Amino acid sequence: MTIDVEALRAQFPALRQQSDDGRPFVYFDNPAGTQVPQAVIDAVSNYYRSMNANAGGLFRTSQRTDAMVSAVRAAMADFLNAPSDKEIVLGPNMTTLSFALSRSLAQTLEPGDEIVLTRMDHDANVEPWRRVAARHGLVVRMVDFYRPECLLDMDSLEAALSDRTRIVATAHASNASGSLNPVRQIASMAHAAGALFVVDAVQSAPHVPLDVQEIGCDFLLCSAYKFYGPHVGVLWGRRELLAGLPVDKVRPAKDQPPWRWETGTASFETIAGLGATIAWLEDIGREYGDRFAPDFAHLQGRRRRLKSAMAALARYERGLCRELIATLQGVPGLEVYGVTDPQRQQLRVPTVILTLAGHDPADVARRLGEQGIFVWSGDYYARELMEGLGHGAQGMVRVGLAHYNRSDEVQRLGDALHEIVQN
Repeated sequence: MTIDVEALRAQFPALRQQSDDGRPFVYFDNPAGTQVPQAVIDAVSNYYRSMNANAGGLFRTSQRTDAMVSAVRAAMADFLNAPSDKEIVLGPNMTTLSFALSRSLAQTLEPGDEIVLTRMDHDANVEPWRRVAARHGLVVRMVDFYRPECLLDMDSLEAALSDRTRIVATAHASNASGSLNPVRQIASMAHAAGALFVVDAVQSAPHVPLDVQEIGCDFLLCSAYKFYGPHVGVLWGRRELLAGLPVDKVRPAKDQPPWRWETGTASFETIAGLGATIAWLEDIGREYGDRFAPDFAHLQGRRRRLKSAMAALARYERGLCRELIATLQGVPGLEVYGVTDPQRQQLRVPTVILTLAGHDPADVARRLGEQGIFVWSGDYYARELMEGLGHGAQGMVRVGLAHYNRSDEVQRLGDALHEIVQN
């Protein structure tokens, strides 16, 4: 049994939009942000209708807001299998939370301490650390990757670790090549060196079941708008770390986690949307997750349903990704980077980067966009990876799948690329 793609697509109003020629838009821009189901849209608008107030008040709408935020924290804790909902920090986006985390951790370090980063990461998991290193006299060590598969060089990682390593920060999945990093192994290596491990899970959250306890990381960041939700970021951290690290906050704000990390008034309407996103995913787990239930026997209730949902979506996406790569490889002059072996799809998420000989990536993206096929070009803030592949100047074309994409859309992309080659 596979997922009913048409039934799921029907829940996304944006998928009904059409080009001038009457064909529906094709959303392959998903790594930059997915579309949202109607339930999420309704939750955002319902917040304004029924509970629009600041937190902490002694009146009905404020109390509803407080209850909603508490419920969403619990739901997000289940999504990540976090030990406590008090470990869920909500913020505007991953980048802002990453800067806050880096500034906080840097205050606990000494000059000469080392931070290990990778050349595979989005700049939101690179530049915050580089900046605090420059301010505090810290040393940054960069881990390389294998080309052209874009898999992390684990020997390079081991060589970068030392008795001065204090922080290791890596992506779970590359936002460019889609390559998955062995985060459990990295966590063990970081902890053996006496370092904290920070995971950027922005690109893995839409595609694989996440479990912070299984990974063994110390912090994990993700963004709801990458997994069918609104624009809100999430930081998970071990409670003792969130409680003890120095933070910048106003004096009246609570000094307990997670509130001590949440500066200013929250975007309550998008938090309400995040709650609806988790509920929507849980419904998928109820309907399609039975075959995956044995894989998550250690979990109960919503946590089990959410993991089963993500496993069901991942199974469909892996099959479609194999079809996508095969289609792309049939286009003359087109080169796909990252893992392409159909037997090794477990090493990637369905995000694919490519070049087309003789064609500027921006021009390819523009011409596809004119046909209602939405892709990205450039470096997508994965600067070191693009430079390492020799495409730092113009970048590449990026095609990213979600579970609401279909085989006919992949074929439409292939046809459009053949047309570009011929003209």
